[in-house]
Amino acid sequence: MTSPDHAGEPLIARRELACGIDRVGMQMSNDLASLPRPPLLVGVLKGSTLFLADLMRSMQIEVEIDFISISAYSSTGSSSGVVRIVKDLEVDIAGRDVVIVEDIVDTGLTLNYLRRSLGERGPRSLRAATLLDKVARRIVPVEVEYSAFEVPDVFVVGYGLDFQGLYRNVPEILAVKDIAKLANDPMLLVRSLFVETSA
Repeated sequence: MTSPDHAGEPLIARRELACGIDRVGMQMSNDLASLPRPPLLVGVLKGSTLFLADLMRSMQIEVEIDFISISAYSSTGSSSGVVRIVKDLEVDIAGRDVVIVEDIVDTGLTLNYLRRSLGERGPRSLRAATLLDKVARRIVPVEVEYSAFEVPDVFVVGYGLDFQGLYRNVPEILAVKDIAKLANDPMLLVRSLFVETSA
């Protein structure tokens, strides 16, 4: 699924994604099988949804899920450097074994905030799983127990990751080669990735 305008190129194909997620699911199943209660997987909206769904299906133990949504942007749309919760969990995690499920960990600021915030609620244990780990972008050290793929310092879309709300349903991970070009035309890759239909 290569874009003919060369603005994006495949980084992780569908089959690779499936293999990596199955590997993480098996590792988590082995690690969490002996817990007194099913672990609670906390999906970080919206990017983690596809990864969370496939991760759950790959696990060989019972799990429960909940969702949290955070924002690192101010009301003006620019990055404020402040992370805040915009949708909180619906369940009490005190005494629970919790796994934060992220689409990507790069600077570590978001995951660091979540680990600190959720850690204050008294979970029995707190772990993190991510589809993509962009270690080269790390600003703060943060523990990531489960990682499917380490990726280079490139902007990525697809499989839950978006650009201005687009491309989440692309079934593979694409590296955006020219982010300025995409910023100038957010629909740039749509024309090459999806079949246009007419009414």
